[in-house]
Formats: sequence, C-alpha cells, structure tokens
Amino acid sequence: MEYLHYEFDATPLEVVEVTLDHAANVQLLDEENFQNYRDHKRFDYHGGYAQTSPFRLKPPYAGRWHLVVDLGGGAGSVRASLQIIPQALASSDSLTPA
Repeated sequence: MEYLHYEFDATPLEVVEVTLDHAANVQLLDEENFQNYRDHKRFDYHGGYAQTSPFRLKPPYAGRWHLVVDLGGGAGSVRASLQIIPQALASSDSLTPA
C-alpha cells in the first residue's frame, strides 16, 4: 500500500492540521501502531476519512507521532501538507477529537 508519512513530536496543547488536495484517510498513530500499520497488522489510530480540508487532529498525549495519509488501497494519489499549531491559535469548531 502506498501512503504519505510524516513523523513529529506533538502534545495535546497542539493541533495537527493536514491540508489535502482531495478526500483521503488521515491517521494519527503512535510508534507501535505505525509499525503494525506497516506490517499490515491490526492497529489503532486517531482521525478518519477526511472529506474536507484542512483536517485537524489533537494528539491525546505528548509524544512521537506518525501521520499517515492514504487512499485505503484505492487507485490514485493524494497530496498533503502538515502543520503543527498551538491549540490557542486553532479554530476549535473544526477540530477532530482524538
């Protein structure tokens, strides 16, 4: 499976803002779940199918995070960009709970 991957540190006081060129799966994973994703094993994630952009997520705890953007095995490609912003600057009306 092809996917876009970003690795970064973030806390619950920050918002992960993902800008997409069209709808895609946006998944925020910790290290263990990212390895399971790569190994095609069961994994847990925060996020979901983003139909609007930007798509915003709040990490549930401080740590090292992996953001994966994919089309769920579908044909095509997607472009995405990532920005970490302080929660105080993010609009809470479009925040996806973790």
